Parts: sequence; structure tokens; C-alpha cells
Amino acid sequence: MADEAQPINLTNHFLIAMPGMEEETFSRSVIYVCEHSERGALGLIINKPGEISLADLFERVDLPLSRPELGAQPVFQGGPLQTERGFVLHDPVVAEGLEPDQTVYASTLAVPGGLEMTTSKDVLEALSAGGGPRRVLVTLGYSSWGEGQLESEILRNSWLTVDADASLVFEAPVEQRYDLALGLLGLQAWMLSPDIGHA
Repeated sequence: MADEAQPINLTNHFLIAMPGMEEETFSRSVIYVCEHSERGALGLIINKPGEISLADLFERVDLPLSRPELGAQPVFQGGPLQTERGFVLHDPVVAEGLEPDQTVYASTLAVPGGLEMTTSKDVLEALSAGGGPRRVLVTLGYSSWGEGQLESEILRNSWLTVDADASLVFEAPVEQRYDLALGLLGLQAWMLSPDIGHA
């Protein structure tokens, strides 16, 4: 019987690239899945720092950064699509007067049970003013899969999946995030084979 992709929902999960993933963008990547449905999936790579810092980014958009603890943080390469566009992954922001399903910023995707991903400039303006979300990870670009594409890649042994851990997104040293994500599954990189095994 042929392998058939069962409907799965990997929203608020990590995708961890298997060793056989040779495409440079995704090799040894850990991706936070912001959205996954029958129409496809969208996620942000959380362990590939780019060449600019948040301080540089704020300078480019003509905003002061009044959160000095964030200045040296790298801006990440979130994926190969829309690499000139910013995506801010952050802790959920709760504000008085808002319904539970409402968000503070103009364009925010609230990940069920997880983080929020904002694409509107107002989140940067809040950080600029010294406020905004407590923890942020900023990417340029994002990763996306069409209908059934991610499921097929998982069947082809391209990705491991595990429930996301926000502390790994925001607090783990960048160079350790791949190994720490594998650790959530009780694995180490040397245990993985790039080959597909079928009994």
C-alpha cells in the first residue's frame, strides 16, 4: 500500500531539518510553524541569523530603539520568500479591553496555544517607544508550503516535528537551537540517518 499523508496540524510545532536536507536555506534549520491547514503551512526559521542586528534594522526604518537589551540581537533569515519583509515572532500581548481572540497590533496572526506573529510596523513602533512584547525574534522573509507539500516532505524523511518550546525560540543560544530542538525528541544529530527506512 502506498504511503498516504494523513491530515495533521503542525501549528505551534518545530520542524527540524533531517541531515539529508542539503538545500542551504533549510540545512540544519529549526522552523517555528505559525500556521498549518489543509491549504498549506507558513513558518519562520529561528536559528539562521542574518547579517544585521535589530539596532541596524531600526536605523533602516528610521526608528530609535528604546529597548537597549534588544539592540545586538540578530535579525534572522526566516525563509526564502519575501526576504525584504519583516516578521516579528513574539510572546502573546494581552491588553485590557481586548477580547481573547483580538490582537494588539494591526496585522497579527495569533498562533493557537503558542506565540504571535506580527507583520505590521506598529509592533516596531511599540518597541521603539520602549514597550512592545517582552520577547521578540525578528526575521526577514518566511517559509511556506502549498497544499499537501509539507506532509509529503515529512513522508520523504525531510523533517522531524515536535511541539514548540518558546524558551528555545527566545532564550537558547542561536548556535545550540538545532541540537536543543532535537533534544526535545530525545535525539542527538549523530543518531539520525538521511536515509528513509521502511520495514
